Amino acid sequence: MLSAIQKAVDLLRHSAATVALTGAGISTPSGIPDFRSAKIGLWSQVDPFEVASIWGFYAHPEAFYDWIRPVLKKLVMARPNAAHQALAAMEQHGLLEMVLTQNVDSLHQAAGNRQVQELHGHTRTATCLACNHRTPTAPFWPLVLDGGIPPPCPECGGLLKPDVILYGEPLPYGAIVAAQQAALHCDVMLVIGTSLEVMPAADLPWLTRRRGGRVILVNLTATYLDDQADVVIQADVVQTLRELWKALVK
Repeated sequence: MLSAIQKAVDLLRHSAATVALTGAGISTPSGIPDFRSAKIGLWSQVDPFEVASIWGFYAHPEAFYDWIRPVLKKLVMARPNAAHQALAAMEQHGLLEMVLTQNVDSLHQAAGNRQVQELHGHTRTATCLACNHRTPTAPFWPLVLDGGIPPPCPECGGLLKPDVILYGEPLPYGAIVAAQQAALHCDVMLVIGTSLEVMPAADLPWLTRRRGGRVILVNLTATYLDDQADVVIQADVVQTLRELWKALVK
């Protein structure tokens, strides 16, 4: 009987179009905490609707920055791990068309992926809530890390919000449409490090399945889609992606 790794490799080798969907589990080995793990997840100590909603941000932006500051320190220090690097290598060798990610850490780009759709935004820029002026965040992250908040918008003096998606905000329309089209187009979706609990990202593998595509799930814990996936690997994400890549290039 073929191992799960070999089954996954066979599907990937025969796929004319492969897309990856990634969640927090691919970045936790790089030191970035996830949101939902008991006791250690980012939502375990706070009410997300108070500190990470758009209405909460309007009312008390300092509370958002107090909450995100420890996370931001980890984001600034984080580097791509072997799982990110495996996906970048797959893209560079024509084995992966696109990465669809729920993460906001930009580690896929840092690893070398060029086709990335960020479903929940990112921290590279901030947008003024008054005039929509967009500005890079790198110049003011040191101020935030030192206990402050970003300066006012340079154009109108309004409130700047990092371009991560908060509760109550719509997801980036272009990214969602591109992700749905990729899910419908691909032969194989490689789902990595996500509990598949957040819509509409959780529905993307179903789009692939409905069209007749195949789904490979790599996650430490079970998901709602396990009984429908073609291959399920409940194991360490970094080790699994490293093994997949080595097998693919044999």
